Amino acid sequence: TLAVGLFAQAPYAASAGLGEVNGLFFGGGFHLLGVQALGVVSVAAWVLSASALLFFAIKKIIGLRVDAHDEIRGLDIGEHGMEAYAGFQIFSNE
Repeated sequence: TLAVGLFAQAPYAASAGLGEVNGLFFGGGFHLLGVQALGVVSVAAWVLSASALLFFAIKKIIGLRVDAHDEIRGLDIGEHGMEAYAGFQIFSNE
C-alpha cells in the first residue's frame, strides 16, 4: 500500500482513476504517501478494534482456552484421539 505513495507515476495513476499524481520517487512529494499512510493506519485501527471486540465476546461467551486436562494431554489427543508426533509428549496420554 505504501509503495503506491512511493512509486506511482502519473500516466498509470490516471488510468487507475487517481488523477495525475506522482509518487515520492517521481517528484510527487509526500502528499500521496501521506494519503496511503493514513489508509494503512485507518485499516490497522479498524482491525485492532474489531479483533479486540470479537475476542472479548468470544472469551465471555465460550472461552478462548481449552480445559486444563486437554491442555496437558495435548489437543491432538482431545480433538483426534491420537498423538500427532509419536513419543513427543512428556505426559502420559492415558
